[in-house]
Amino acid sequence: MKLGSLKSTKSLDGKLIVFSKDLKSYAKASHICPSLREAVENWTQVQPQLESLYSQLNTAGFSAAIPATDENVFHSALPRTWLFADGSAFIHHIKLVRQARNAPLPETLLTVPLMYQAESGRFLSPTENIPQVDFTHGTDFEAEVGVIVDHVPMGVTPDQALKHIKLVVLINDVSLRGLIPAELAQGFGFFQSKPNKALSPVAVTVDELAGDWKDGRVHLPLLVKHNSEFFGKANAGEMHFHFGQLIAHAAKTRDLAAGSLIGSGTVANEDPTVGSSCLAEKRMIEQIKNGSPTTPFMKDGDTIEIQMNNTKGENIFGRIYQKVIKA
Repeated sequence: MKLGSLKSTKSLDGKLIVFSKDLKSYAKASHICPSLREAVENWTQVQPQLESLYSQLNTAGFSAAIPATDENVFHSALPRTWLFADGSAFIHHIKLVRQARNAPLPETLLTVPLMYQAESGRFLSPTENIPQVDFTHGTDFEAEVGVIVDHVPMGVTPDQALKHIKLVVLINDVSLRGLIPAELAQGFGFFQSKPNKALSPVAVTVDELAGDWKDGRVHLPLLVKHNSEFFGKANAGEMHFHFGQLIAHAAKTRDLAAGSLIGSGTVANEDPTVGSSCLAEKRMIEQIKNGSPTTPFMKDGDTIEIQMNNTKGENIFGRIYQKVIKA
C-alpha cells in the first residue's frame, strides 16, 4: 500500500488518504481511520480495509479516485508522532562529519548505533518552506530513509524488530551545522541545531519495495538535487546497521509507541562518483581535496529536492521539495 495525509485545518494529524500505485491519484480514507498515526496504532483492524481501498483505487474507473495534480495539498505522510529517533547508520557519513568538526570517532563505531531523539511534534510538509532565523547557523539538508513501526516491546531483538516495520518514508533531516559543535561540547546532545524536519508525502508498506527491500535495508539510490542540480544518488542499501538493529537499539530500555519513526541517518557511500546527501559531506570532501570547502551552506531561496525511484524509474515516495527562506 501507499498511504499519506492531506493537510487539514481541523487536525494537526491531517486526514488519511491512500495513493494509487503510480501516485497519479488518491482516495480519502478518513472513513476507515482519521489519520495515518491512528492507522498505525490500530494496524491489525484497519489494514484489511485500507488494502481493499488501495486495490479499488488501482482499478480503472474507480469513482472515488481524485487526481493527485497539486502536491501542495499533501502533508508529510505522518504529520506528527510520538517519537522520532534518528540513527546514523552510514559509517562514511560519520567519518566525514566528525572530521569536519575535528571530533574523534567513537570507539564503538562499528558495534553500537549512534542515535538521538529528534523533533516529532510537527513535521514540515514536503513542499513547505524551511524558515531560518539566522543564516550564520549553517543551514543544511540531510536526505534519509525512515521506517514507521507499530508498538515495539522493550528488549526486542533486531530480527524481531524488523517485523514491527509497517511503513517506509523519506526524510529531510534539516540541520544547523554552525550550532552543532557548541551544543555537543556541552555534553548534552542536539537541540537548537536540529529544527523541524519534513517527510515524503507517501509512506509505503515494505511489500511495495519488492526485491529492493533486503536485510532490513532499502537497496535503491536516494536522489538529491540542490538548486535543481544533481547533488547525490547514494545507495541506501549500504547501511552498516540495518533498521532492525536501529529499532532494537531504540527499544533497549523502553517500549516504542506505535507510530514511532526511526531514521537511517544521512545516506552516504564511499564511492565519490555518487555524490552526497548533505552539504557537510561535500564541504568536507572539498576540504580534504583542496584545503578548504567552497560549497556554501543553504541561503535564502535555495532549494532541496529528494526522491527515490525503483529499478523501473518509477517514483516510489513522491518528492520532498523545499525552499529555504528568512523567517
